[in-house]
Amino acid sequence: MNKAIVIGAGVAGLAVSIRLAVKGYRVEVFEKNTYPGGKLSAFTLEGYRFDAGPSLFTMPHFISELFELAGERVEDHFQFSKKEIACNYFWEDGTTFKAYSDRSRFLDEVEHQFKEPAENVAKYLDRAKQKYELTAGLFLEQSLHKMKTFLSWDTLKALFQLNTFQLQKTLHQVNIDTFRSPYLVQLFDRYATYNGSDPYQTSGMMTLIQHLESAYGTFIPKKGMVSITEELYALAKRLGVTFTFDAAVEEIVTDRKGVSGVRVNGATQNASLVVSNMDVFLTYKQLLPKALPPLKRLKQERSSSAVIFYWGISKTFKELDLHNIFFSKDYSREFKAIFQEHEVCDEPTIYVNITSKDVPNDAPKGCENWFVMINTPAHHGQNWDQIVSQLRGVVVNKLSHQLGVDLESLIECEEVLTPPLIESKTQSYMGALYGASSNDVFAAFLRHPNFSSQIKNLYFCGGSVHPGGGIPLCLLSAKIVSDLIPKL
Repeated sequence: MNKAIVIGAGVAGLAVSIRLAVKGYRVEVFEKNTYPGGKLSAFTLEGYRFDAGPSLFTMPHFISELFELAGERVEDHFQFSKKEIACNYFWEDGTTFKAYSDRSRFLDEVEHQFKEPAENVAKYLDRAKQKYELTAGLFLEQSLHKMKTFLSWDTLKALFQLNTFQLQKTLHQVNIDTFRSPYLVQLFDRYATYNGSDPYQTSGMMTLIQHLESAYGTFIPKKGMVSITEELYALAKRLGVTFTFDAAVEEIVTDRKGVSGVRVNGATQNASLVVSNMDVFLTYKQLLPKALPPLKRLKQERSSSAVIFYWGISKTFKELDLHNIFFSKDYSREFKAIFQEHEVCDEPTIYVNITSKDVPNDAPKGCENWFVMINTPAHHGQNWDQIVSQLRGVVVNKLSHQLGVDLESLIECEEVLTPPLIESKTQSYMGALYGASSNDVFAAFLRHPNFSSQIKNLYFCGGSVHPGGGIPLCLLSAKIVSDLIPKL
């Protein structure tokens, strides 16, 4: 039997189902929800369309590769465009900054706005590129938990240049040692949030995240982020992958030889291999009651979560674009609240994503669809109803002040997402958006591997395992799993 079962139709589950189908496996995906995509889904509200989850799209070649593997042209199914401005930044004192995707324009803007020598920033980005090039083939594109990964020239090359990685410093320390401008320090500190971490704890290695955005750019799908899900789902079906929705897997069935299938709705579905795209913590807790859980890996600190307000706004704002950041006045206090006190800061940084800037039908004419996100701790039993009530007032007041409007009067409709809802809707343990945080210098090695060392033919993909969270890394986790499984 050459049947593969995938648990969960998140973006990594979709990608691994495509890769296994191309390899010749008969693939069936079981999904608890009634729709594919997991966090990468969408909904409509009173004439506004909202992408529910991830709003940043970079490294689109990982999507293109899946179509190429299937013998198709990505442009025939999925269209996207590169943004001229990656993000707009706003500070309380009225300082603003446009982060252009073009490197030379970005450096010119840095020098003009922050009086920071462009040469300093260029050297910083070059070193970030070097970090990525030294580690991509080793840490991101292969299993960290196979000996052959380390018996390579790439490993030796990385070890010979270990000082390049700045592991002994935090990301914040690297930034304050490099830049004179506190604005630029805060801007580059922000990249720790791309994997749900704390710039005051995570390693200086994380400057490589800046390289990914500056080198590859920021993109917007023609039909919104959810079209990533829609087109990968359609591609998988064209390859013969079958999907069963509203079907929560109850157990991963094993025998002395390893995996033998899964139990769904009381019935056993046989398979020669199983891939779990479900959060690895909940995979062990709910689906593998007889297995010995790897407690050290599973007990790692959770990444940040979020409260998201989805607002239909009856006005357009020329000063805003697709991605917009309104910074906190005290960044260190914000991250201390999130990771040490497990509280939401009373003066947080606010991210506003507006897809109607590029996808006009996402909002009625003269209006905008706002995805307003505030970083929060994971769910530790806090009173989220009370937190949301207080936080909403803070957010409305701050944005009203900085944009010079009465924002409350412009909100036509509203939906709210909290960490407990993220946990229940997407099976993300404690509502953490990226699984474990990367605050530990050895976090990459502590993430759960993409395979089980106990149970033969059991594999794991998605943001809670190696190499990490976010769309590009989830797609890479699917590639790693596929590379571990022989072609038929």
